[in-house]
Amino acid sequence: MAEVSEVLMSVLSTIRVPRPGDRVHKDECALSFSSPESEGGLYVCMNSFLGFGSQYVDRHHTRSGQRAYLHIIRTRKAPVSDTLKEDDNNSGSGDPPKKKPTRLAIGIEGGFNVEQDQYEEEVKVVLFPDRQEVTADDLTAMPDVVRERVSLAMAGLMSADSVSHALQVQQWDGEVRAESRHAAELKQLDNGVKIPPSGWRCEVCDLQENLWMNLTDGRVFCGRRYFDGSGGNNHALLHFQQTGHPLAVKLGTITPDGADVYSYDEDDMVLDPKLPQHLAHFGIDMMTMEKTERTMTELEIAVNQRVGEWEVIQESGATLQPLSGPGLTGMKNLGNSCYLNSVMQVIFTVPDFQSKYVSNIDKIFDDAPSDPTQDFKTQVAKLGYGLLSGEYSKPALDPGEGAEASTEPRKDFCFQGDQVGIAPRMFKALVGRGHPEFSTNRQQDAQEFLLHFINMVERNCRSGANPSEAFRFLVEERIVCQQSQKAKYTQRVDYILQLPVPMDQATNTEELHEAERRREEADSSGAPPPSPVRAKIPFTACMAALSEPETLTDFWSSAVQAKTTATKTTRFASFPDHLVIQVKKFTFGQDWVPKKLDVSIDVPDTLNLSTLRGAGQQPGEELLPELAPPPLMTPDVEVKGILGSHGNEEDDSLYSPLLSPVLDDSTVSQLCEMGFPLEACRKAVYYTGNTGIDAAMNWVMGHMDDPDFSAPLVLPGTSSAPGTTPTESVSEEHLATIVSMGFSRDQATRALRATSNVLERAVDWIFSHLDDLESMEVSEGGRSAAESEGAREPPPGPKVRDGPGKYELFAFISHMGTSTMCGHYVCHIKKDQQWVIFNDQKVCASEKPPKDLGYLYFYRRVTE
Repeated sequence: MAEVSEVLMSVLSTIRVPRPGDRVHKDECALSFSSPESEGGLYVCMNSFLGFGSQYVDRHHTRSGQRAYLHIIRTRKAPVSDTLKEDDNNSGSGDPPKKKPTRLAIGIEGGFNVEQDQYEEEVKVVLFPDRQEVTADDLTAMPDVVRERVSLAMAGLMSADSVSHALQVQQWDGEVRAESRHAAELKQLDNGVKIPPSGWRCEVCDLQENLWMNLTDGRVFCGRRYFDGSGGNNHALLHFQQTGHPLAVKLGTITPDGADVYSYDEDDMVLDPKLPQHLAHFGIDMMTMEKTERTMTELEIAVNQRVGEWEVIQESGATLQPLSGPGLTGMKNLGNSCYLNSVMQVIFTVPDFQSKYVSNIDKIFDDAPSDPTQDFKTQVAKLGYGLLSGEYSKPALDPGEGAEASTEPRKDFCFQGDQVGIAPRMFKALVGRGHPEFSTNRQQDAQEFLLHFINMVERNCRSGANPSEAFRFLVEERIVCQQSQKAKYTQRVDYILQLPVPMDQATNTEELHEAERRREEADSSGAPPPSPVRAKIPFTACMAALSEPETLTDFWSSAVQAKTTATKTTRFASFPDHLVIQVKKFTFGQDWVPKKLDVSIDVPDTLNLSTLRGAGQQPGEELLPELAPPPLMTPDVEVKGILGSHGNEEDDSLYSPLLSPVLDDSTVSQLCEMGFPLEACRKAVYYTGNTGIDAAMNWVMGHMDDPDFSAPLVLPGTSSAPGTTPTESVSEEHLATIVSMGFSRDQATRALRATSNVLERAVDWIFSHLDDLESMEVSEGGRSAAESEGAREPPPGPKVRDGPGKYELFAFISHMGTSTMCGHYVCHIKKDQQWVIFNDQKVCASEKPPKDLGYLYFYRRVTE
């Protein structure tokens, strides 16, 4: 023990006590998915607070020179007998009795229990390289300075919130709502209205379900109509539009614990801390009310179940065979992270991503920075290896596993097949960092996440192999002026083919009409709505809608120097190795309310798109002159400028003109009323030349994913938005982020100044101005260009692969629910000619893959 004490004394200066703000990784290895529950436990460096599994801790010791690690081992507690579990008064084990969950939440008061309660922890200090062990009891016999410092460090590490604990969705609340900004000062009318305890009806249509009482005037109306035709007739919404009274409470959900309150102005479910007073104003005693209607959460589940997607897509009607092994690893749902799980399962089926990140994993780990948790390449490689190696593809233990474990098979969610799997917390935190949506625990659109991930791969693969090229293709757009018959050709890069859904081409039209008739009868009689009928759309009809020419009105023709009509035809200029097709199920109704199309499409196993290849300029075809349309500038505006490099306040002759664009205010207002940001609406009107709401709306829908979608309009010829100057200071944090991507500090500064200090815009700017930056020194991760991967500049222009347009289906992602922002995602992948369903931690052989209900389809090129 004296020898160990001497070693501790020698490394005492490297042992730190965590301070507020320190990132403590004590739940997950930085380079693998090992945890304290894994075999060998987890070793936490007592200086950097990085965690490492037993297979990587020696590597970290060798590279860093650190010797002291906190070794954490968690073992599952022995199962508690049924008798003790049922004892509500005294558990007999010293633990308080478990409470039944009362809300849709995990890891918080009233929610479901978390696994931490089921484990016991063993903690000790391990000194490398000899792996000498020191327990808390051993410290008592050591010198005071050693005992106090090491004990404080151990206690600090164990009490500190780990990074994964702060980010994981084991503390997810599916019912969390924000307090309404109208609640505190809500004005209620003294109109003598008193609401009876029952017998409510809509004042307009006499509907007796889904009724909402406005908290300002006490008027009772029916709620919104849902996408499947059920719900109400929108009379509560119409009342708000007429009066502006913002808050309404759902009658039938009022209990002493609360009620569903909706803010029409904020367009969300909200909290009303003064709800008892607001209800009492209209004679409702909240403490005596009982629940008679389903809450909005319960209703959402019921609607999804009625549509029938959940059972079909998850194949829950069959007992499926669990699978395990390399490439068959499940992923834990971190609470609404199924969109990420589904996308990444498919991504690592693509050979380019396997060879880039998994085949080179040793080199990637060797080259990793001192903090690998913040390195994109390292975390993607870690995830890919976790999915493909098979190391984590093991059946999950039943919570009561042990001598007294039940022999009954587990029944969880939809079918058997749960695995230990991997929990991609570190990866999710990294790819979502700074993103307004993917950094949250809310459900997201799988298509948007796929593009976000591809964008990150592009940024981090400036040289060397770029696996995103597997999806990249060129689109040719041919616009023909109908007056002059002259044409214009443009090409753009894309990664996903968006497939339209022509609802008017349904093959079961009569059945749909009959279903609509039955629904209207049910509405008029007050009967429950019938089950909706799914529209059947031929895949050939979708392809025909994609390839048919689009008519452009108000097209400014450079040939005739005026607005006229044109046709636009879209074709492939190249065919990618892997083609992603998105079925455009999510659209807007006539009232611009988002809705999901309930359709079945007979998507084929093989595709031949050769007829959709663009041919370029036709023989004898004349091209439109390269003339720009007249600028959208005020003709009589006073010319103001920004001070040039030689200008001064007395002499503005060297000022650069900065003219104000004329924008159609009515079009801007219409777009804003639909809920889009003001600056995005201004840009839509500007870039479509004031040609009307349709053109502006098309621009909005085509640019919603742009990182600068909501950023201020920057006029051509300027590098910043009004109110900024090119010489303004830039964020050091933003500079460091861009430099870490492989650019020099000068390049990063130039990009930030050109984009008003907005990080996302600056990154996009720098990648779109590579030609302008050739003369500037480029480095990668602080290294010189000669040391960078591949040591070569990216080729000019977009690099695309091309080949025959023949494809076979190898994967698809399906969505269940009424919106991309709720519901659940599942993916099916073809492995060795066998379809496999990946439903988070459940991996099973698929019996009836629901190919007709998919959202994203993945095809690979068929080689001759």
